[in-house]
Amino acid sequence: VRLVESGGGMVQPGGSLRLSCVVSESTFSRYDMSWVRQAPGKGPEWVSTIDTLNGSTDYADSVKGRFTIARDNAKNTLYLQMNSLKPEDTALYYCALEPWRDMNNWGQGTQVTVSS
Repeated sequence: VRLVESGGGMVQPGGSLRLSCVVSESTFSRYDMSWVRQAPGKGPEWVSTIDTLNGSTDYADSVKGRFTIARDNAKNTLYLQMNSLKPEDTALYYCALEPWRDMNNWGQGTQVTVSS
């Protein structure tokens, strides 16, 4: 399974970005999907998960109320809408199949930099 993220970039604090992840798997709709991020010099941090059963979502406390995860099963695509971005959100963002802790389930990542 191949996962390709896009949509990263540099944005000022308070700005927004939308990340996308296209999954090369026709059974995408069967997978719970997550976003994970890794800041320089730090370990991976789970950001959000959306399940496949009923589309329920879960978020890390650090992003709750600012980020929204969504999926379009017809397009095999996972999204992460990020609003009110903070400098501490700067990281490489990966989409991941569950279990997200297995790095073999990650894409190549897209860089998000929040800086004035």
